[in-house]
Amino acid sequence: MTTSRKRSAAVDASQAAQGAHPAAASRHDRADRLDSRVLEALVGYNTRRAWSMISAVFAERMAPYGLKQVDFSVLSLLGHNPGATSRQLCSTLDILPPNLVSLVATMDSRGLIERRPHPRDGRAVGLYLTPAGEKLVHEAEQAVVQLELEASARLTPRERDTLIKLLQKIYL
Repeated sequence: MTTSRKRSAAVDASQAAQGAHPAAASRHDRADRLDSRVLEALVGYNTRRAWSMISAVFAERMAPYGLKQVDFSVLSLLGHNPGATSRQLCSTLDILPPNLVSLVATMDSRGLIERRPHPRDGRAVGLYLTPAGEKLVHEAEQAVVQLELEASARLTPRERDTLIKLLQKIYL
């Protein structure tokens, strides 16, 4: 059950336990609602609210794979860019090198990636998914695509594409 559904079920159960009528509860919710017009007009606030909702579902769905968001991102990039270097990953994901070192070490110890000499740069090491890593990232990507579609179900496909493009204009 998703976090928002859990909260909704908890509110329903609480109202039932208190004998509250649903219409009375909605009037009460409106009375307690704060004026958030300024916040709701901010890109950062709206992005954070959407991120919080999606992030909670992401964590729930990736728990069986043992992946956090950054783990998933690294594995996905390696799945589509075999031989990428740590420097490239840091640059693409805006990760500090020391943070990536421990992440790569953990993935290596899990048998998900392997290090090989870079084919064009003798000083660099390329990172590659192992067969286990390929299988994991394939399954995880399918799960993430599905959760994103569910999370953005109120948007039309065109609105979803537009939202993604607009957000990318901020950081790309």
